[in-house]
Amino acid sequence: MTNQDLIDALRAADAVQFGEFELSHGGTSEYYVDKYLFETDPGCLELIAEAFAERLATDDKLGGVALGGVPLAAATSVAAGVPYVIARKQRKEYGTGNLIEGQLEEGEEVVVVEDIVTTGTSLVEAVEALREAGATVERALVVVDREEGGRENVEDAGVEMESLVTASELLESQ
Repeated sequence: MTNQDLIDALRAADAVQFGEFELSHGGTSEYYVDKYLFETDPGCLELIAEAFAERLATDDKLGGVALGGVPLAAATSVAAGVPYVIARKQRKEYGTGNLIEGQLEEGEEVVVVEDIVTTGTSLVEAVEALREAGATVERALVVVDREEGGRENVEDAGVEMESLVTASELLESQ
């Protein structure tokens, strides 16, 4: 898969929208990448899962950041034949109350997958939760890097971040 293949698929799914949008961190943007549109489109999801799978070793374990990273982790898990866990943003108040769902062994290496990184806050919080649960996290795979400081924040947390596409690439091909 080339970057252009993914960009074309994101556009075909109408996941790249233009206008004025409020972002989760409180800022505004003239464009929006709708993760729900690309994560629920089977063609996009398949391309992303295959691209992520190519970047994994057979002994890797995935960590999906709830909510957006979960379908990516599940699809990539199937494509790569590797297991995954889910990193919640907060403990649920019922059941086990776990921050990490799924089987995770002390010291296990986890590659975190995430949909879109703007500031990197959600990704860093997931990394911290996984580390607190005993995982070793040194890598993250991201669909879109909005290039708004997230990469630097993720790398400051000791995690190498690789994105499939950047905002610059998305916008230059419009």
